Amino acid sequence: MNQEEQWLLPDGVEEVLPGRARAIEQLRRQALDLFQRWGYELVFPPLIEFLESLLNGAGRDLERETFKITDQLTGRLMGVRADMTPQVARMDAHSLRRNAPSRLCYCSTAMRTRPAQAGGTRLPYQLGVELFGHAGADSDLEVISVMLDTLALAGVEQQVVLDLGHVGLFRALLDSVSLSEADQNALEAIYVRKAKVELDTFLAERDLPAASARALAQLPWLAGGAAVLTDARTLLAEFPDALTALDELQLLLDVLHARGIQVHLDLGELRGYHYHTGCVFAAYLPGESEPVAKGGRYDHIGEVFGRARPATGFSADLKMLAARQQVAAAPGILARGSLQDSEFAGQVASLRQAGERVVLALPGADNDAAELGCDRQLVATADGWSVTAL
Repeated sequence: MNQEEQWLLPDGVEEVLPGRARAIEQLRRQALDLFQRWGYELVFPPLIEFLESLLNGAGRDLERETFKITDQLTGRLMGVRADMTPQVARMDAHSLRRNAPSRLCYCSTAMRTRPAQAGGTRLPYQLGVELFGHAGADSDLEVISVMLDTLALAGVEQQVVLDLGHVGLFRALLDSVSLSEADQNALEAIYVRKAKVELDTFLAERDLPAASARALAQLPWLAGGAAVLTDARTLLAEFPDALTALDELQLLLDVLHARGIQVHLDLGELRGYHYHTGCVFAAYLPGESEPVAKGGRYDHIGEVFGRARPATGFSADLKMLAARQQVAAAPGILARGSLQDSEFAGQVASLRQAGERVVLALPGADNDAAELGCDRQLVATADGWSVTAL
């Protein structure tokens, strides 16, 4: 191995240097404080678990993104978490078992076999909240509000476009036709790609009720402003469950518009279709193809743990959120002296207790004040110790 290969990192794996690390850590602290003010409790899901547990229920969708390792103690396969939401759902359903709504939050590193986009990270620093035990629009609005408040901490709230959809629309149309599981999966894939020619061919080759075929053909292109909901009501008039989903979207849209939030409706959005059961949302910034935060409703996630509860939540990659921020290091005091001197050590301790950042000038080292981030120094004077400007 040559010298260059010794420091080369795998694709999608990056190191975080001091300036960016300060920005990420500051945003992490602010976000967790925000979540606490909303009533969310911090939890720490395990980094690794037995594969059967980790990929149970909704976690099955993460199988291809999950790194597998062998447990040296038992010989069983284990997985490194690729997403923390299924783990937090298990905590609510199995470990906490509350009757009242549970508000849980988390912030830690996940690990994925592939990045979400070309050139992206495989080590997202996942931040998020989950609200269990309530199925109404109020909990959806709460989670969206917490997400927008989090984006405000990152300083991007004025640029955000909120993409809003509802997977119940597609589900209602599937329930109206008889398609095999393979055909349903193929149709879902076509929707995700928004491949119009493929969709038209797929529908033409199958004997479907006229109203269902017409709605399935047009649903992916129902996107835009509030007028989209009017068009959708006409198209989906024969599907009661779809109309209920449209009512939910209308309620959310009215509240968000009243708050001045820019909303883009996408009624054919199927992101996380097997995972989500209701409204889905994502926050985008201008010119970016990947959302900076996303979430939605997933009411059946706890079933495999013996206790299904309605749920909604959002998550974001803290490293992506903090990418637009640079937090300067706190100005420091360069302390010239030795900790062997008890008086000097006492002065240093007093300054740190007062909140100052104090860096020791080590004997024989190149104690460059600029590189050490210091704009003042602690020096001995005839009257004792004094902090002076550099």
